[in-house]
Amino acid sequence: MKFGNRFFKAREVSVWLALVPMVVLVAMLTLVIEVFGADAIEGGSQIALLVASSVAALISVVVCRCKWSILEKAIVDNIRTSASAIIILLLIGAVASTWMLSGVVPTLMYYGLKIIHPSIFLAVACLICAIVAIVTGSSWTTIATIGVALMGVGEAQGYAEGWIAGAIISGAYFGDKVSALSDTTVLASSTVRVPLFEHIKYMTITTIPSFVIALVIFMAVSLTHEVDTSIHIAELADTLQSSFNISAWLLLVPVATMVLIARRLPALVTLFLSVVMACVAMVVAQPEIIAAIGGEGEFSTFRALMTACSTSTSINTGNTTINELVATSGMQGMLNTIWLVLCAMCFGGVMAGSGMLSALTQLFAKFVYRTASVVASTLATGIFANLLTADQYISIIITGETFRELYAKRGLEARLLSRSVEDTATVTSVLVPWNSCGMTQSTVLGVATLTYLPYCLFNLISPLMSLLVAIVGYKIKRVEGRE
Repeated sequence: MKFGNRFFKAREVSVWLALVPMVVLVAMLTLVIEVFGADAIEGGSQIALLVASSVAALISVVVCRCKWSILEKAIVDNIRTSASAIIILLLIGAVASTWMLSGVVPTLMYYGLKIIHPSIFLAVACLICAIVAIVTGSSWTTIATIGVALMGVGEAQGYAEGWIAGAIISGAYFGDKVSALSDTTVLASSTVRVPLFEHIKYMTITTIPSFVIALVIFMAVSLTHEVDTSIHIAELADTLQSSFNISAWLLLVPVATMVLIARRLPALVTLFLSVVMACVAMVVAQPEIIAAIGGEGEFSTFRALMTACSTSTSINTGNTTINELVATSGMQGMLNTIWLVLCAMCFGGVMAGSGMLSALTQLFAKFVYRTASVVASTLATGIFANLLTADQYISIIITGETFRELYAKRGLEARLLSRSVEDTATVTSVLVPWNSCGMTQSTVLGVATLTYLPYCLFNLISPLMSLLVAIVGYKIKRVEGRE
């Protein structure tokens, strides 16, 4: 995180020059998505990011006379900050696969099909993810575990994948945002120097109304949902039961994982232990699947476990819908996402190291006149930083550091800034296809970012609610001076 303080200082770079790489990136990504659609993550988006990085580097070195060594160091430091996230991505791939093949996710899906009625599914899915994320403090873990199971239940009940993913992500990001265990919440409060619980309490003014509105809409959509008669929920539940050994004991794996997270163990340790527990459950509860994947021989169990963690697997259940739901890709399935993360970090590094990012973010500060415009500029910067740096952590730091002095000069409370940062930099990261959050959740849920984007109601409403509260002036106090 020292990266933010080291490279985000203003440089003599024209705003118009700084806009060129961004325009190139948006134009290329638009074309790539138009041509490749959902397959854009398999190479096209990565090339677009590298081309935009090259344009930014060329302008920086040739026009702005920035030393290449500075850009190179910025890129390296940027990639270094994403190293732990890359390992987490690999472990999430392993968790998703082992939880599926061990019967954990099929058990959750089975009970979900039996208990959750289609007429309330979206609202319940959103609420469940919110509760789990509050307890764990992690939207990523919530989505990769409970979210995957709910995805299968929703599809079996005939819901469009965009609506299901939107409900899951809305709940997970609400819970992450108001949890004292969340790293993004801690980062936002510490960057702006606001006590953690004061920050969380002040956030509830915008966060709870946004979540309630989203929940009401999800409930309304659920109540008007007509179950597709071609999909027989009972038949799907029976297929799951005949293909896996369904047992409530398997729920000990997610429960133990949640306990580890609640005890604030490092994410890498927690995810690794979760994989280990799922592998043990797989050996104990699913011997038929072990035999099917591992084949014959004395090392069949070892081969099956390694395959489950690392590569793609498929199980023939006799039902096409279930076959698609239980197919896994392991760590291998995360490689395109990691490739995209690395390319995005290159682009963000060049933009930051050259001073282009600073020039663009400072542009928003010029449109500040009253409290509402200060908050609006902060919100715009948070969204813009997510688009540009492709990383929510860097976006939080950039937005907080850019406006901290401005808020102080305007006599505005620091907690207003920390809340505004969270209302955009945290929640909109998952809506950007090339952002690490957008890429991860799209890969984990198997739904393209642009497909679920319109249905992430909480994530879309939060910035608007923040702006509305600023315009009304509710609970916004002056520290010193006047506008």
